Order: sequence, then structure tokens, then C-alpha cells
Amino acid sequence: MSDLIPLLQQIENCTLCEQHLPLGPRPVVRASASARILIIGQAPGSKVHASGIPWDDASGKRLREWLQTTDDTFYDASKIAIMPMGFCYPGKGKSGDLPPRPECAQQWHQSLLEHMPNIELTLLIGQYAQQHYLRQNDFLTRHKTLTERVKHWQEAPQGYLPLPHPSPRNQIWLKKNPWFEQEVVSHIRSEVQRLL
Repeated sequence: MSDLIPLLQQIENCTLCEQHLPLGPRPVVRASASARILIIGQAPGSKVHASGIPWDDASGKRLREWLQTTDDTFYDASKIAIMPMGFCYPGKGKSGDLPPRPECAQQWHQSLLEHMPNIELTLLIGQYAQQHYLRQNDFLTRHKTLTERVKHWQEAPQGYLPLPHPSPRNQIWLKKNPWFEQEVVSHIRSEVQRLL
């Protein structure tokens, strides 16, 4: 843990892509050597940028429901680590937020993972996390769309679970794919309970 603290301080002071961030840098990451669950999402939204608390929005509320965790458990970094693909709010695009900046994953992810040896379950939320972390595996070539990857979650590499984004914008997707809540959410809950 002693090596992790300076790393987290470095990340907190990171200005690597400052010129591309409309609200400036404010990295939002939670990590601990004892964490057994890792959540890799996209990037903080403007509300999370303002609060500095990951998943502090409607998406986070739904994610905690999927995991069936209390806020206290969800935000206990000794149990659940949170490492988005982009650590800072990337700004608004035409239809929602811009994609996460690529610099964070390249610069920081591997170092953080090396300090989290106890991770047993990694939730890959959304296409950016899935494309990055499953790119060396034929799972990604066999299941090209996010829906296919989530539907065939049992074929994903061990320890990884592809998920849709819990955003309210995905309400239509959730209605079209009722199997997700029936099959995948119940699996997530049992795994989270086992690991906590």
C-alpha cells in the first residue's frame, strides 16, 4: 500500500491532457491493494467532476442497484476499486459526453493494476473498457457489439464481466434486453456478495 499512495498522489496531480479538458483536470480514481472488485467505466460526467466522487449520479445509483451494495460498501476502496478509462471529465459531445481521453489508460492503468493484486472480478462497463481490456482475446472478435458481449458474458476471459453502461440513456437497451437483469444482474450480485 505504501507504494500505492505516492502513485495515487501522482495521478491526483496529473495534467497530461489538461489542454483537452473543458473543466480542467480532476482525476477521479479509487484504489487499494486489498480490493477484490474493480470497476472500469468510461470517464466521469460533469456531476462527478464537480463532486469528485465516482459514480455520484443516476448511473451510479443504478450500478449500485445492480451490485446490490450500499453506498458505504461501494465507496470502500479497500473492497471496490474504481478506475475509469479516462480519469477526468472529457466534455460534452453531440450526443452525450465525449469519449474518455486515451492518455489515462496508457499512462496509469498498468501501474495501478500492479498495486491491486487481489482483484478477482473486473466489471468492464461500456464499449471503451471492453475494447481495451478484451482486445488481446478472441472474445472481442467473436462478439463485435456490446450487446453480444454482454449476452455471452460466460465466454468472457476469467475474471472479466462485460456490462452495458447503467446510464438512464440506456433505458431503451434495458427494456429490449430483459435477459440482462434476469441473468447477468443476478450473477453479478452473487459474485459481489461472495467477494465482499
